[in-house]
Amino acid sequence: MSNEKQFSGRIAVVTGGGNGIGRAISLALAAEGASVAILDREAEPTAETAEQVRQCSVSALPVVGDMTDRQTVTESFARIKAECGPVDILVNNIGQTARENYSEFYLAEPETLDFVIGVSLMTTLHCSRQVVDGMRERRSGKIVSISSDSAMNGDIGTVDYASAKAGVLGFTRALARELGPFKVNVNAVCPGPTNTRAMQRIPRDAYERAKNSIPLGEICEPEDIANAVVFLASDKARFITGQTLMVNGGRVFY
Repeated sequence: MSNEKQFSGRIAVVTGGGNGIGRAISLALAAEGASVAILDREAEPTAETAEQVRQCSVSALPVVGDMTDRQTVTESFARIKAECGPVDILVNNIGQTARENYSEFYLAEPETLDFVIGVSLMTTLHCSRQVVDGMRERRSGKIVSISSDSAMNGDIGTVDYASAKAGVLGFTRALARELGPFKVNVNAVCPGPTNTRAMQRIPRDAYERAKNSIPLGEICEPEDIANAVVFLASDKARFITGQTLMVNGGRVFY
């Protein structure tokens, strides 16, 4: 029986890979043999993730930059292609809520709306644009984008984030139709409340409300999201495209 791992010889890119869900995804892909380029704006966490990836006996490339800047995106992917090779798996993980600028829509500032849409939707489009040409030419590739169950649930105070993450789902479906004839799979994962730094920083009563909203009775772990991404990036999901996989403990059904 062969001991070769399912992603051996493949190049994966994980945006927002320095912490939380992105780190878990990077490590899960590396554990299955993928070499991983980790894109994030924070240098130290990105380097830490890269070192952990290398402990899986695969190569890692930390790339630090603000992926809301299109020139940075272009330069980052050019570097990945030059140093690692063609991208086989792209995981669009970058995104965030308004955090401290969280508010109901009637109080929302235009700058906050622009920021959340930019970081939670436009990065997905711009990063994907860097890999689709090569995937079409090679007639292979996997794109997995992290959305949110807020796109379905429409949580109060998250109009900007829900809009952006719903946009990720529309993008996923449309791109799946375009790339289907080229044997490229495009799918999305929708996490619910997940045990990341952002979740840990919210008030305890808000944390408990989130937890109590989940039928399985606990907050999702980043590894739960990573497991879903590994499946969708694998050959086992070869006939799955344009789909949305909810990983939220039953908080929202779809």
